[in-house]
Amino acid sequence: MNHPFHLVDYSPWPLLSSFSTMILLMGSIKWFHYNNYNLILVGIFLTLLIMFQWWRDIVRESTYQGKHTTFVTNGMQWGMILFIISELLFFVSFFWAFFHSSLSPNIEIGSIWPPKGINAFNPMNTPLLNTIILISSGLTITWSHHSVMNNDKKETLKSLTITVFLGILFSMLQAYEYYEAPFSIADSIYGSTFFMATGFHGIHVLIGTTFLFVNLIRLKKNHFSLYHHFGFEASAWYWHFVDVVWLFLYISIYWWGK
Repeated sequence: MNHPFHLVDYSPWPLLSSFSTMILLMGSIKWFHYNNYNLILVGIFLTLLIMFQWWRDIVRESTYQGKHTTFVTNGMQWGMILFIISELLFFVSFFWAFFHSSLSPNIEIGSIWPPKGINAFNPMNTPLLNTIILISSGLTITWSHHSVMNNDKKETLKSLTITVFLGILFSMLQAYEYYEAPFSIADSIYGSTFFMATGFHGIHVLIGTTFLFVNLIRLKKNHFSLYHHFGFEASAWYWHFVDVVWLFLYISIYWWGK
């Protein structure tokens, strides 16, 4: 029967990725509580191995087997939009916790914000530099997207490489900021909301950078064309989402909440 839907083949990767993610989670707990990172390394290795093979299968389906028709791609676009909306609501919970605690601080934390004893980051130092880096990366990914639409591979490669570099630079500066932090996640509600919000954003930056890097490799292998580049488009949407969330984080937590 002819139909426009893509009925996927049987695949072991969803089940195996569930197990590898569980190992990664258990390894994280073991690392946090016992400073033993053997299990988390196993979890990272297995997760990366499954990611590589699962993405390889999807690339084959879309690029070589032609299973990602216009109808299928339209469905994936809506899926990506709904996924980003769900991620947005995920971050709303952190902002809600932050503003709930900062607009009306409890007596247990001294009725002031930041709580007594907390030395907040200077928003004009590393946070401002990271903001400039992410805004710049938003410009370069837009440049790259327009280059794809104009079928200009050279400009696309150049701009996408710059975007990946800026993503890595942001993560390095964020790690340095965490290393130099004068407070921890255990320091009252301020430490909890700060590290949960910025930490999960940092994870999203790492995921987005990986997303962009994979698309950079695919671009070099001529997987994308003027009319067939949803993988790249989805990564650009995701990266813009990461940029916007950071702007809200910077304005509210770093600058306003100081």
